[in-house]
Amino acid sequence: MIRRILLFLAVAVISSCGVANAQVEFKRELEQVSFVPKGQWITGVSVSFSQSSQDNYQFFIVEGIDGDAYTMKVSPMLMYCFKDNLAAGGKFSYTRTRTHLNSANMVIDSETNYDVDNLYQVSQNYSAMACFRNYFSFGRSHRFGMFNEVQMQFGGGQSKILNGSGDDLTGTYSKSWNMNIGLAPGLVMFLNNYSAVEVNVGLLGFNYSHTKSTTDQIYDAKVDNKNANFKINLFSITFGVTFYL
Repeated sequence: MIRRILLFLAVAVISSCGVANAQVEFKRELEQVSFVPKGQWITGVSVSFSQSSQDNYQFFIVEGIDGDAYTMKVSPMLMYCFKDNLAAGGKFSYTRTRTHLNSANMVIDSETNYDVDNLYQVSQNYSAMACFRNYFSFGRSHRFGMFNEVQMQFGGGQSKILNGSGDDLTGTYSKSWNMNIGLAPGLVMFLNNYSAVEVNVGLLGFNYSHTKSTTDQIYDAKVDNKNANFKINLFSITFGVTFYL
């Protein structure tokens, strides 16, 4: 009886060792292609400017829109590849917007309407972002690939709104700051050895913002906003040209 037990234990040990060796020796044979090699600098800058003007323009229930607006944005980026296909760095963004609305009339129905005259708004926002990227090539291709980018952003801004004229003039001044942590996967296509076209989209993230406003230097208001986003945000798609040096 004891001999049978010892024999059973010996067979069990040998079988487990064989399974362990089989697990250790198993390989998926996934080949790691150096898509972005160690030591490369990744840099780029995007500049955008848009301007519009309206003269007796109608938009849904708003009629007689007369005014102009512009938006300017500058966003440089600098990253360093500290290991094959792994890069870290940062981005900076500055945005300035100005809107001047001379007149507009919001018509709800034949008896209800609201007039807006002499509305002026100017705002500027800035943000700094720390980024970490992991690149993957499509097969053995060195031209097409994708990346996962983890982002941590801190930003702030201020705005001023003036409405009316003379004794009816009112004004609101606001200051805000925000923090965001998110994931932004993207695609990259190399045009040559030193330049590439990139597109990425915000997929998920956590955001917190705080805004403090003062109206007519008398009335104060505070707004705190927290949200978590777990879906694709089509409005956060960005395109750009980057240089790999």
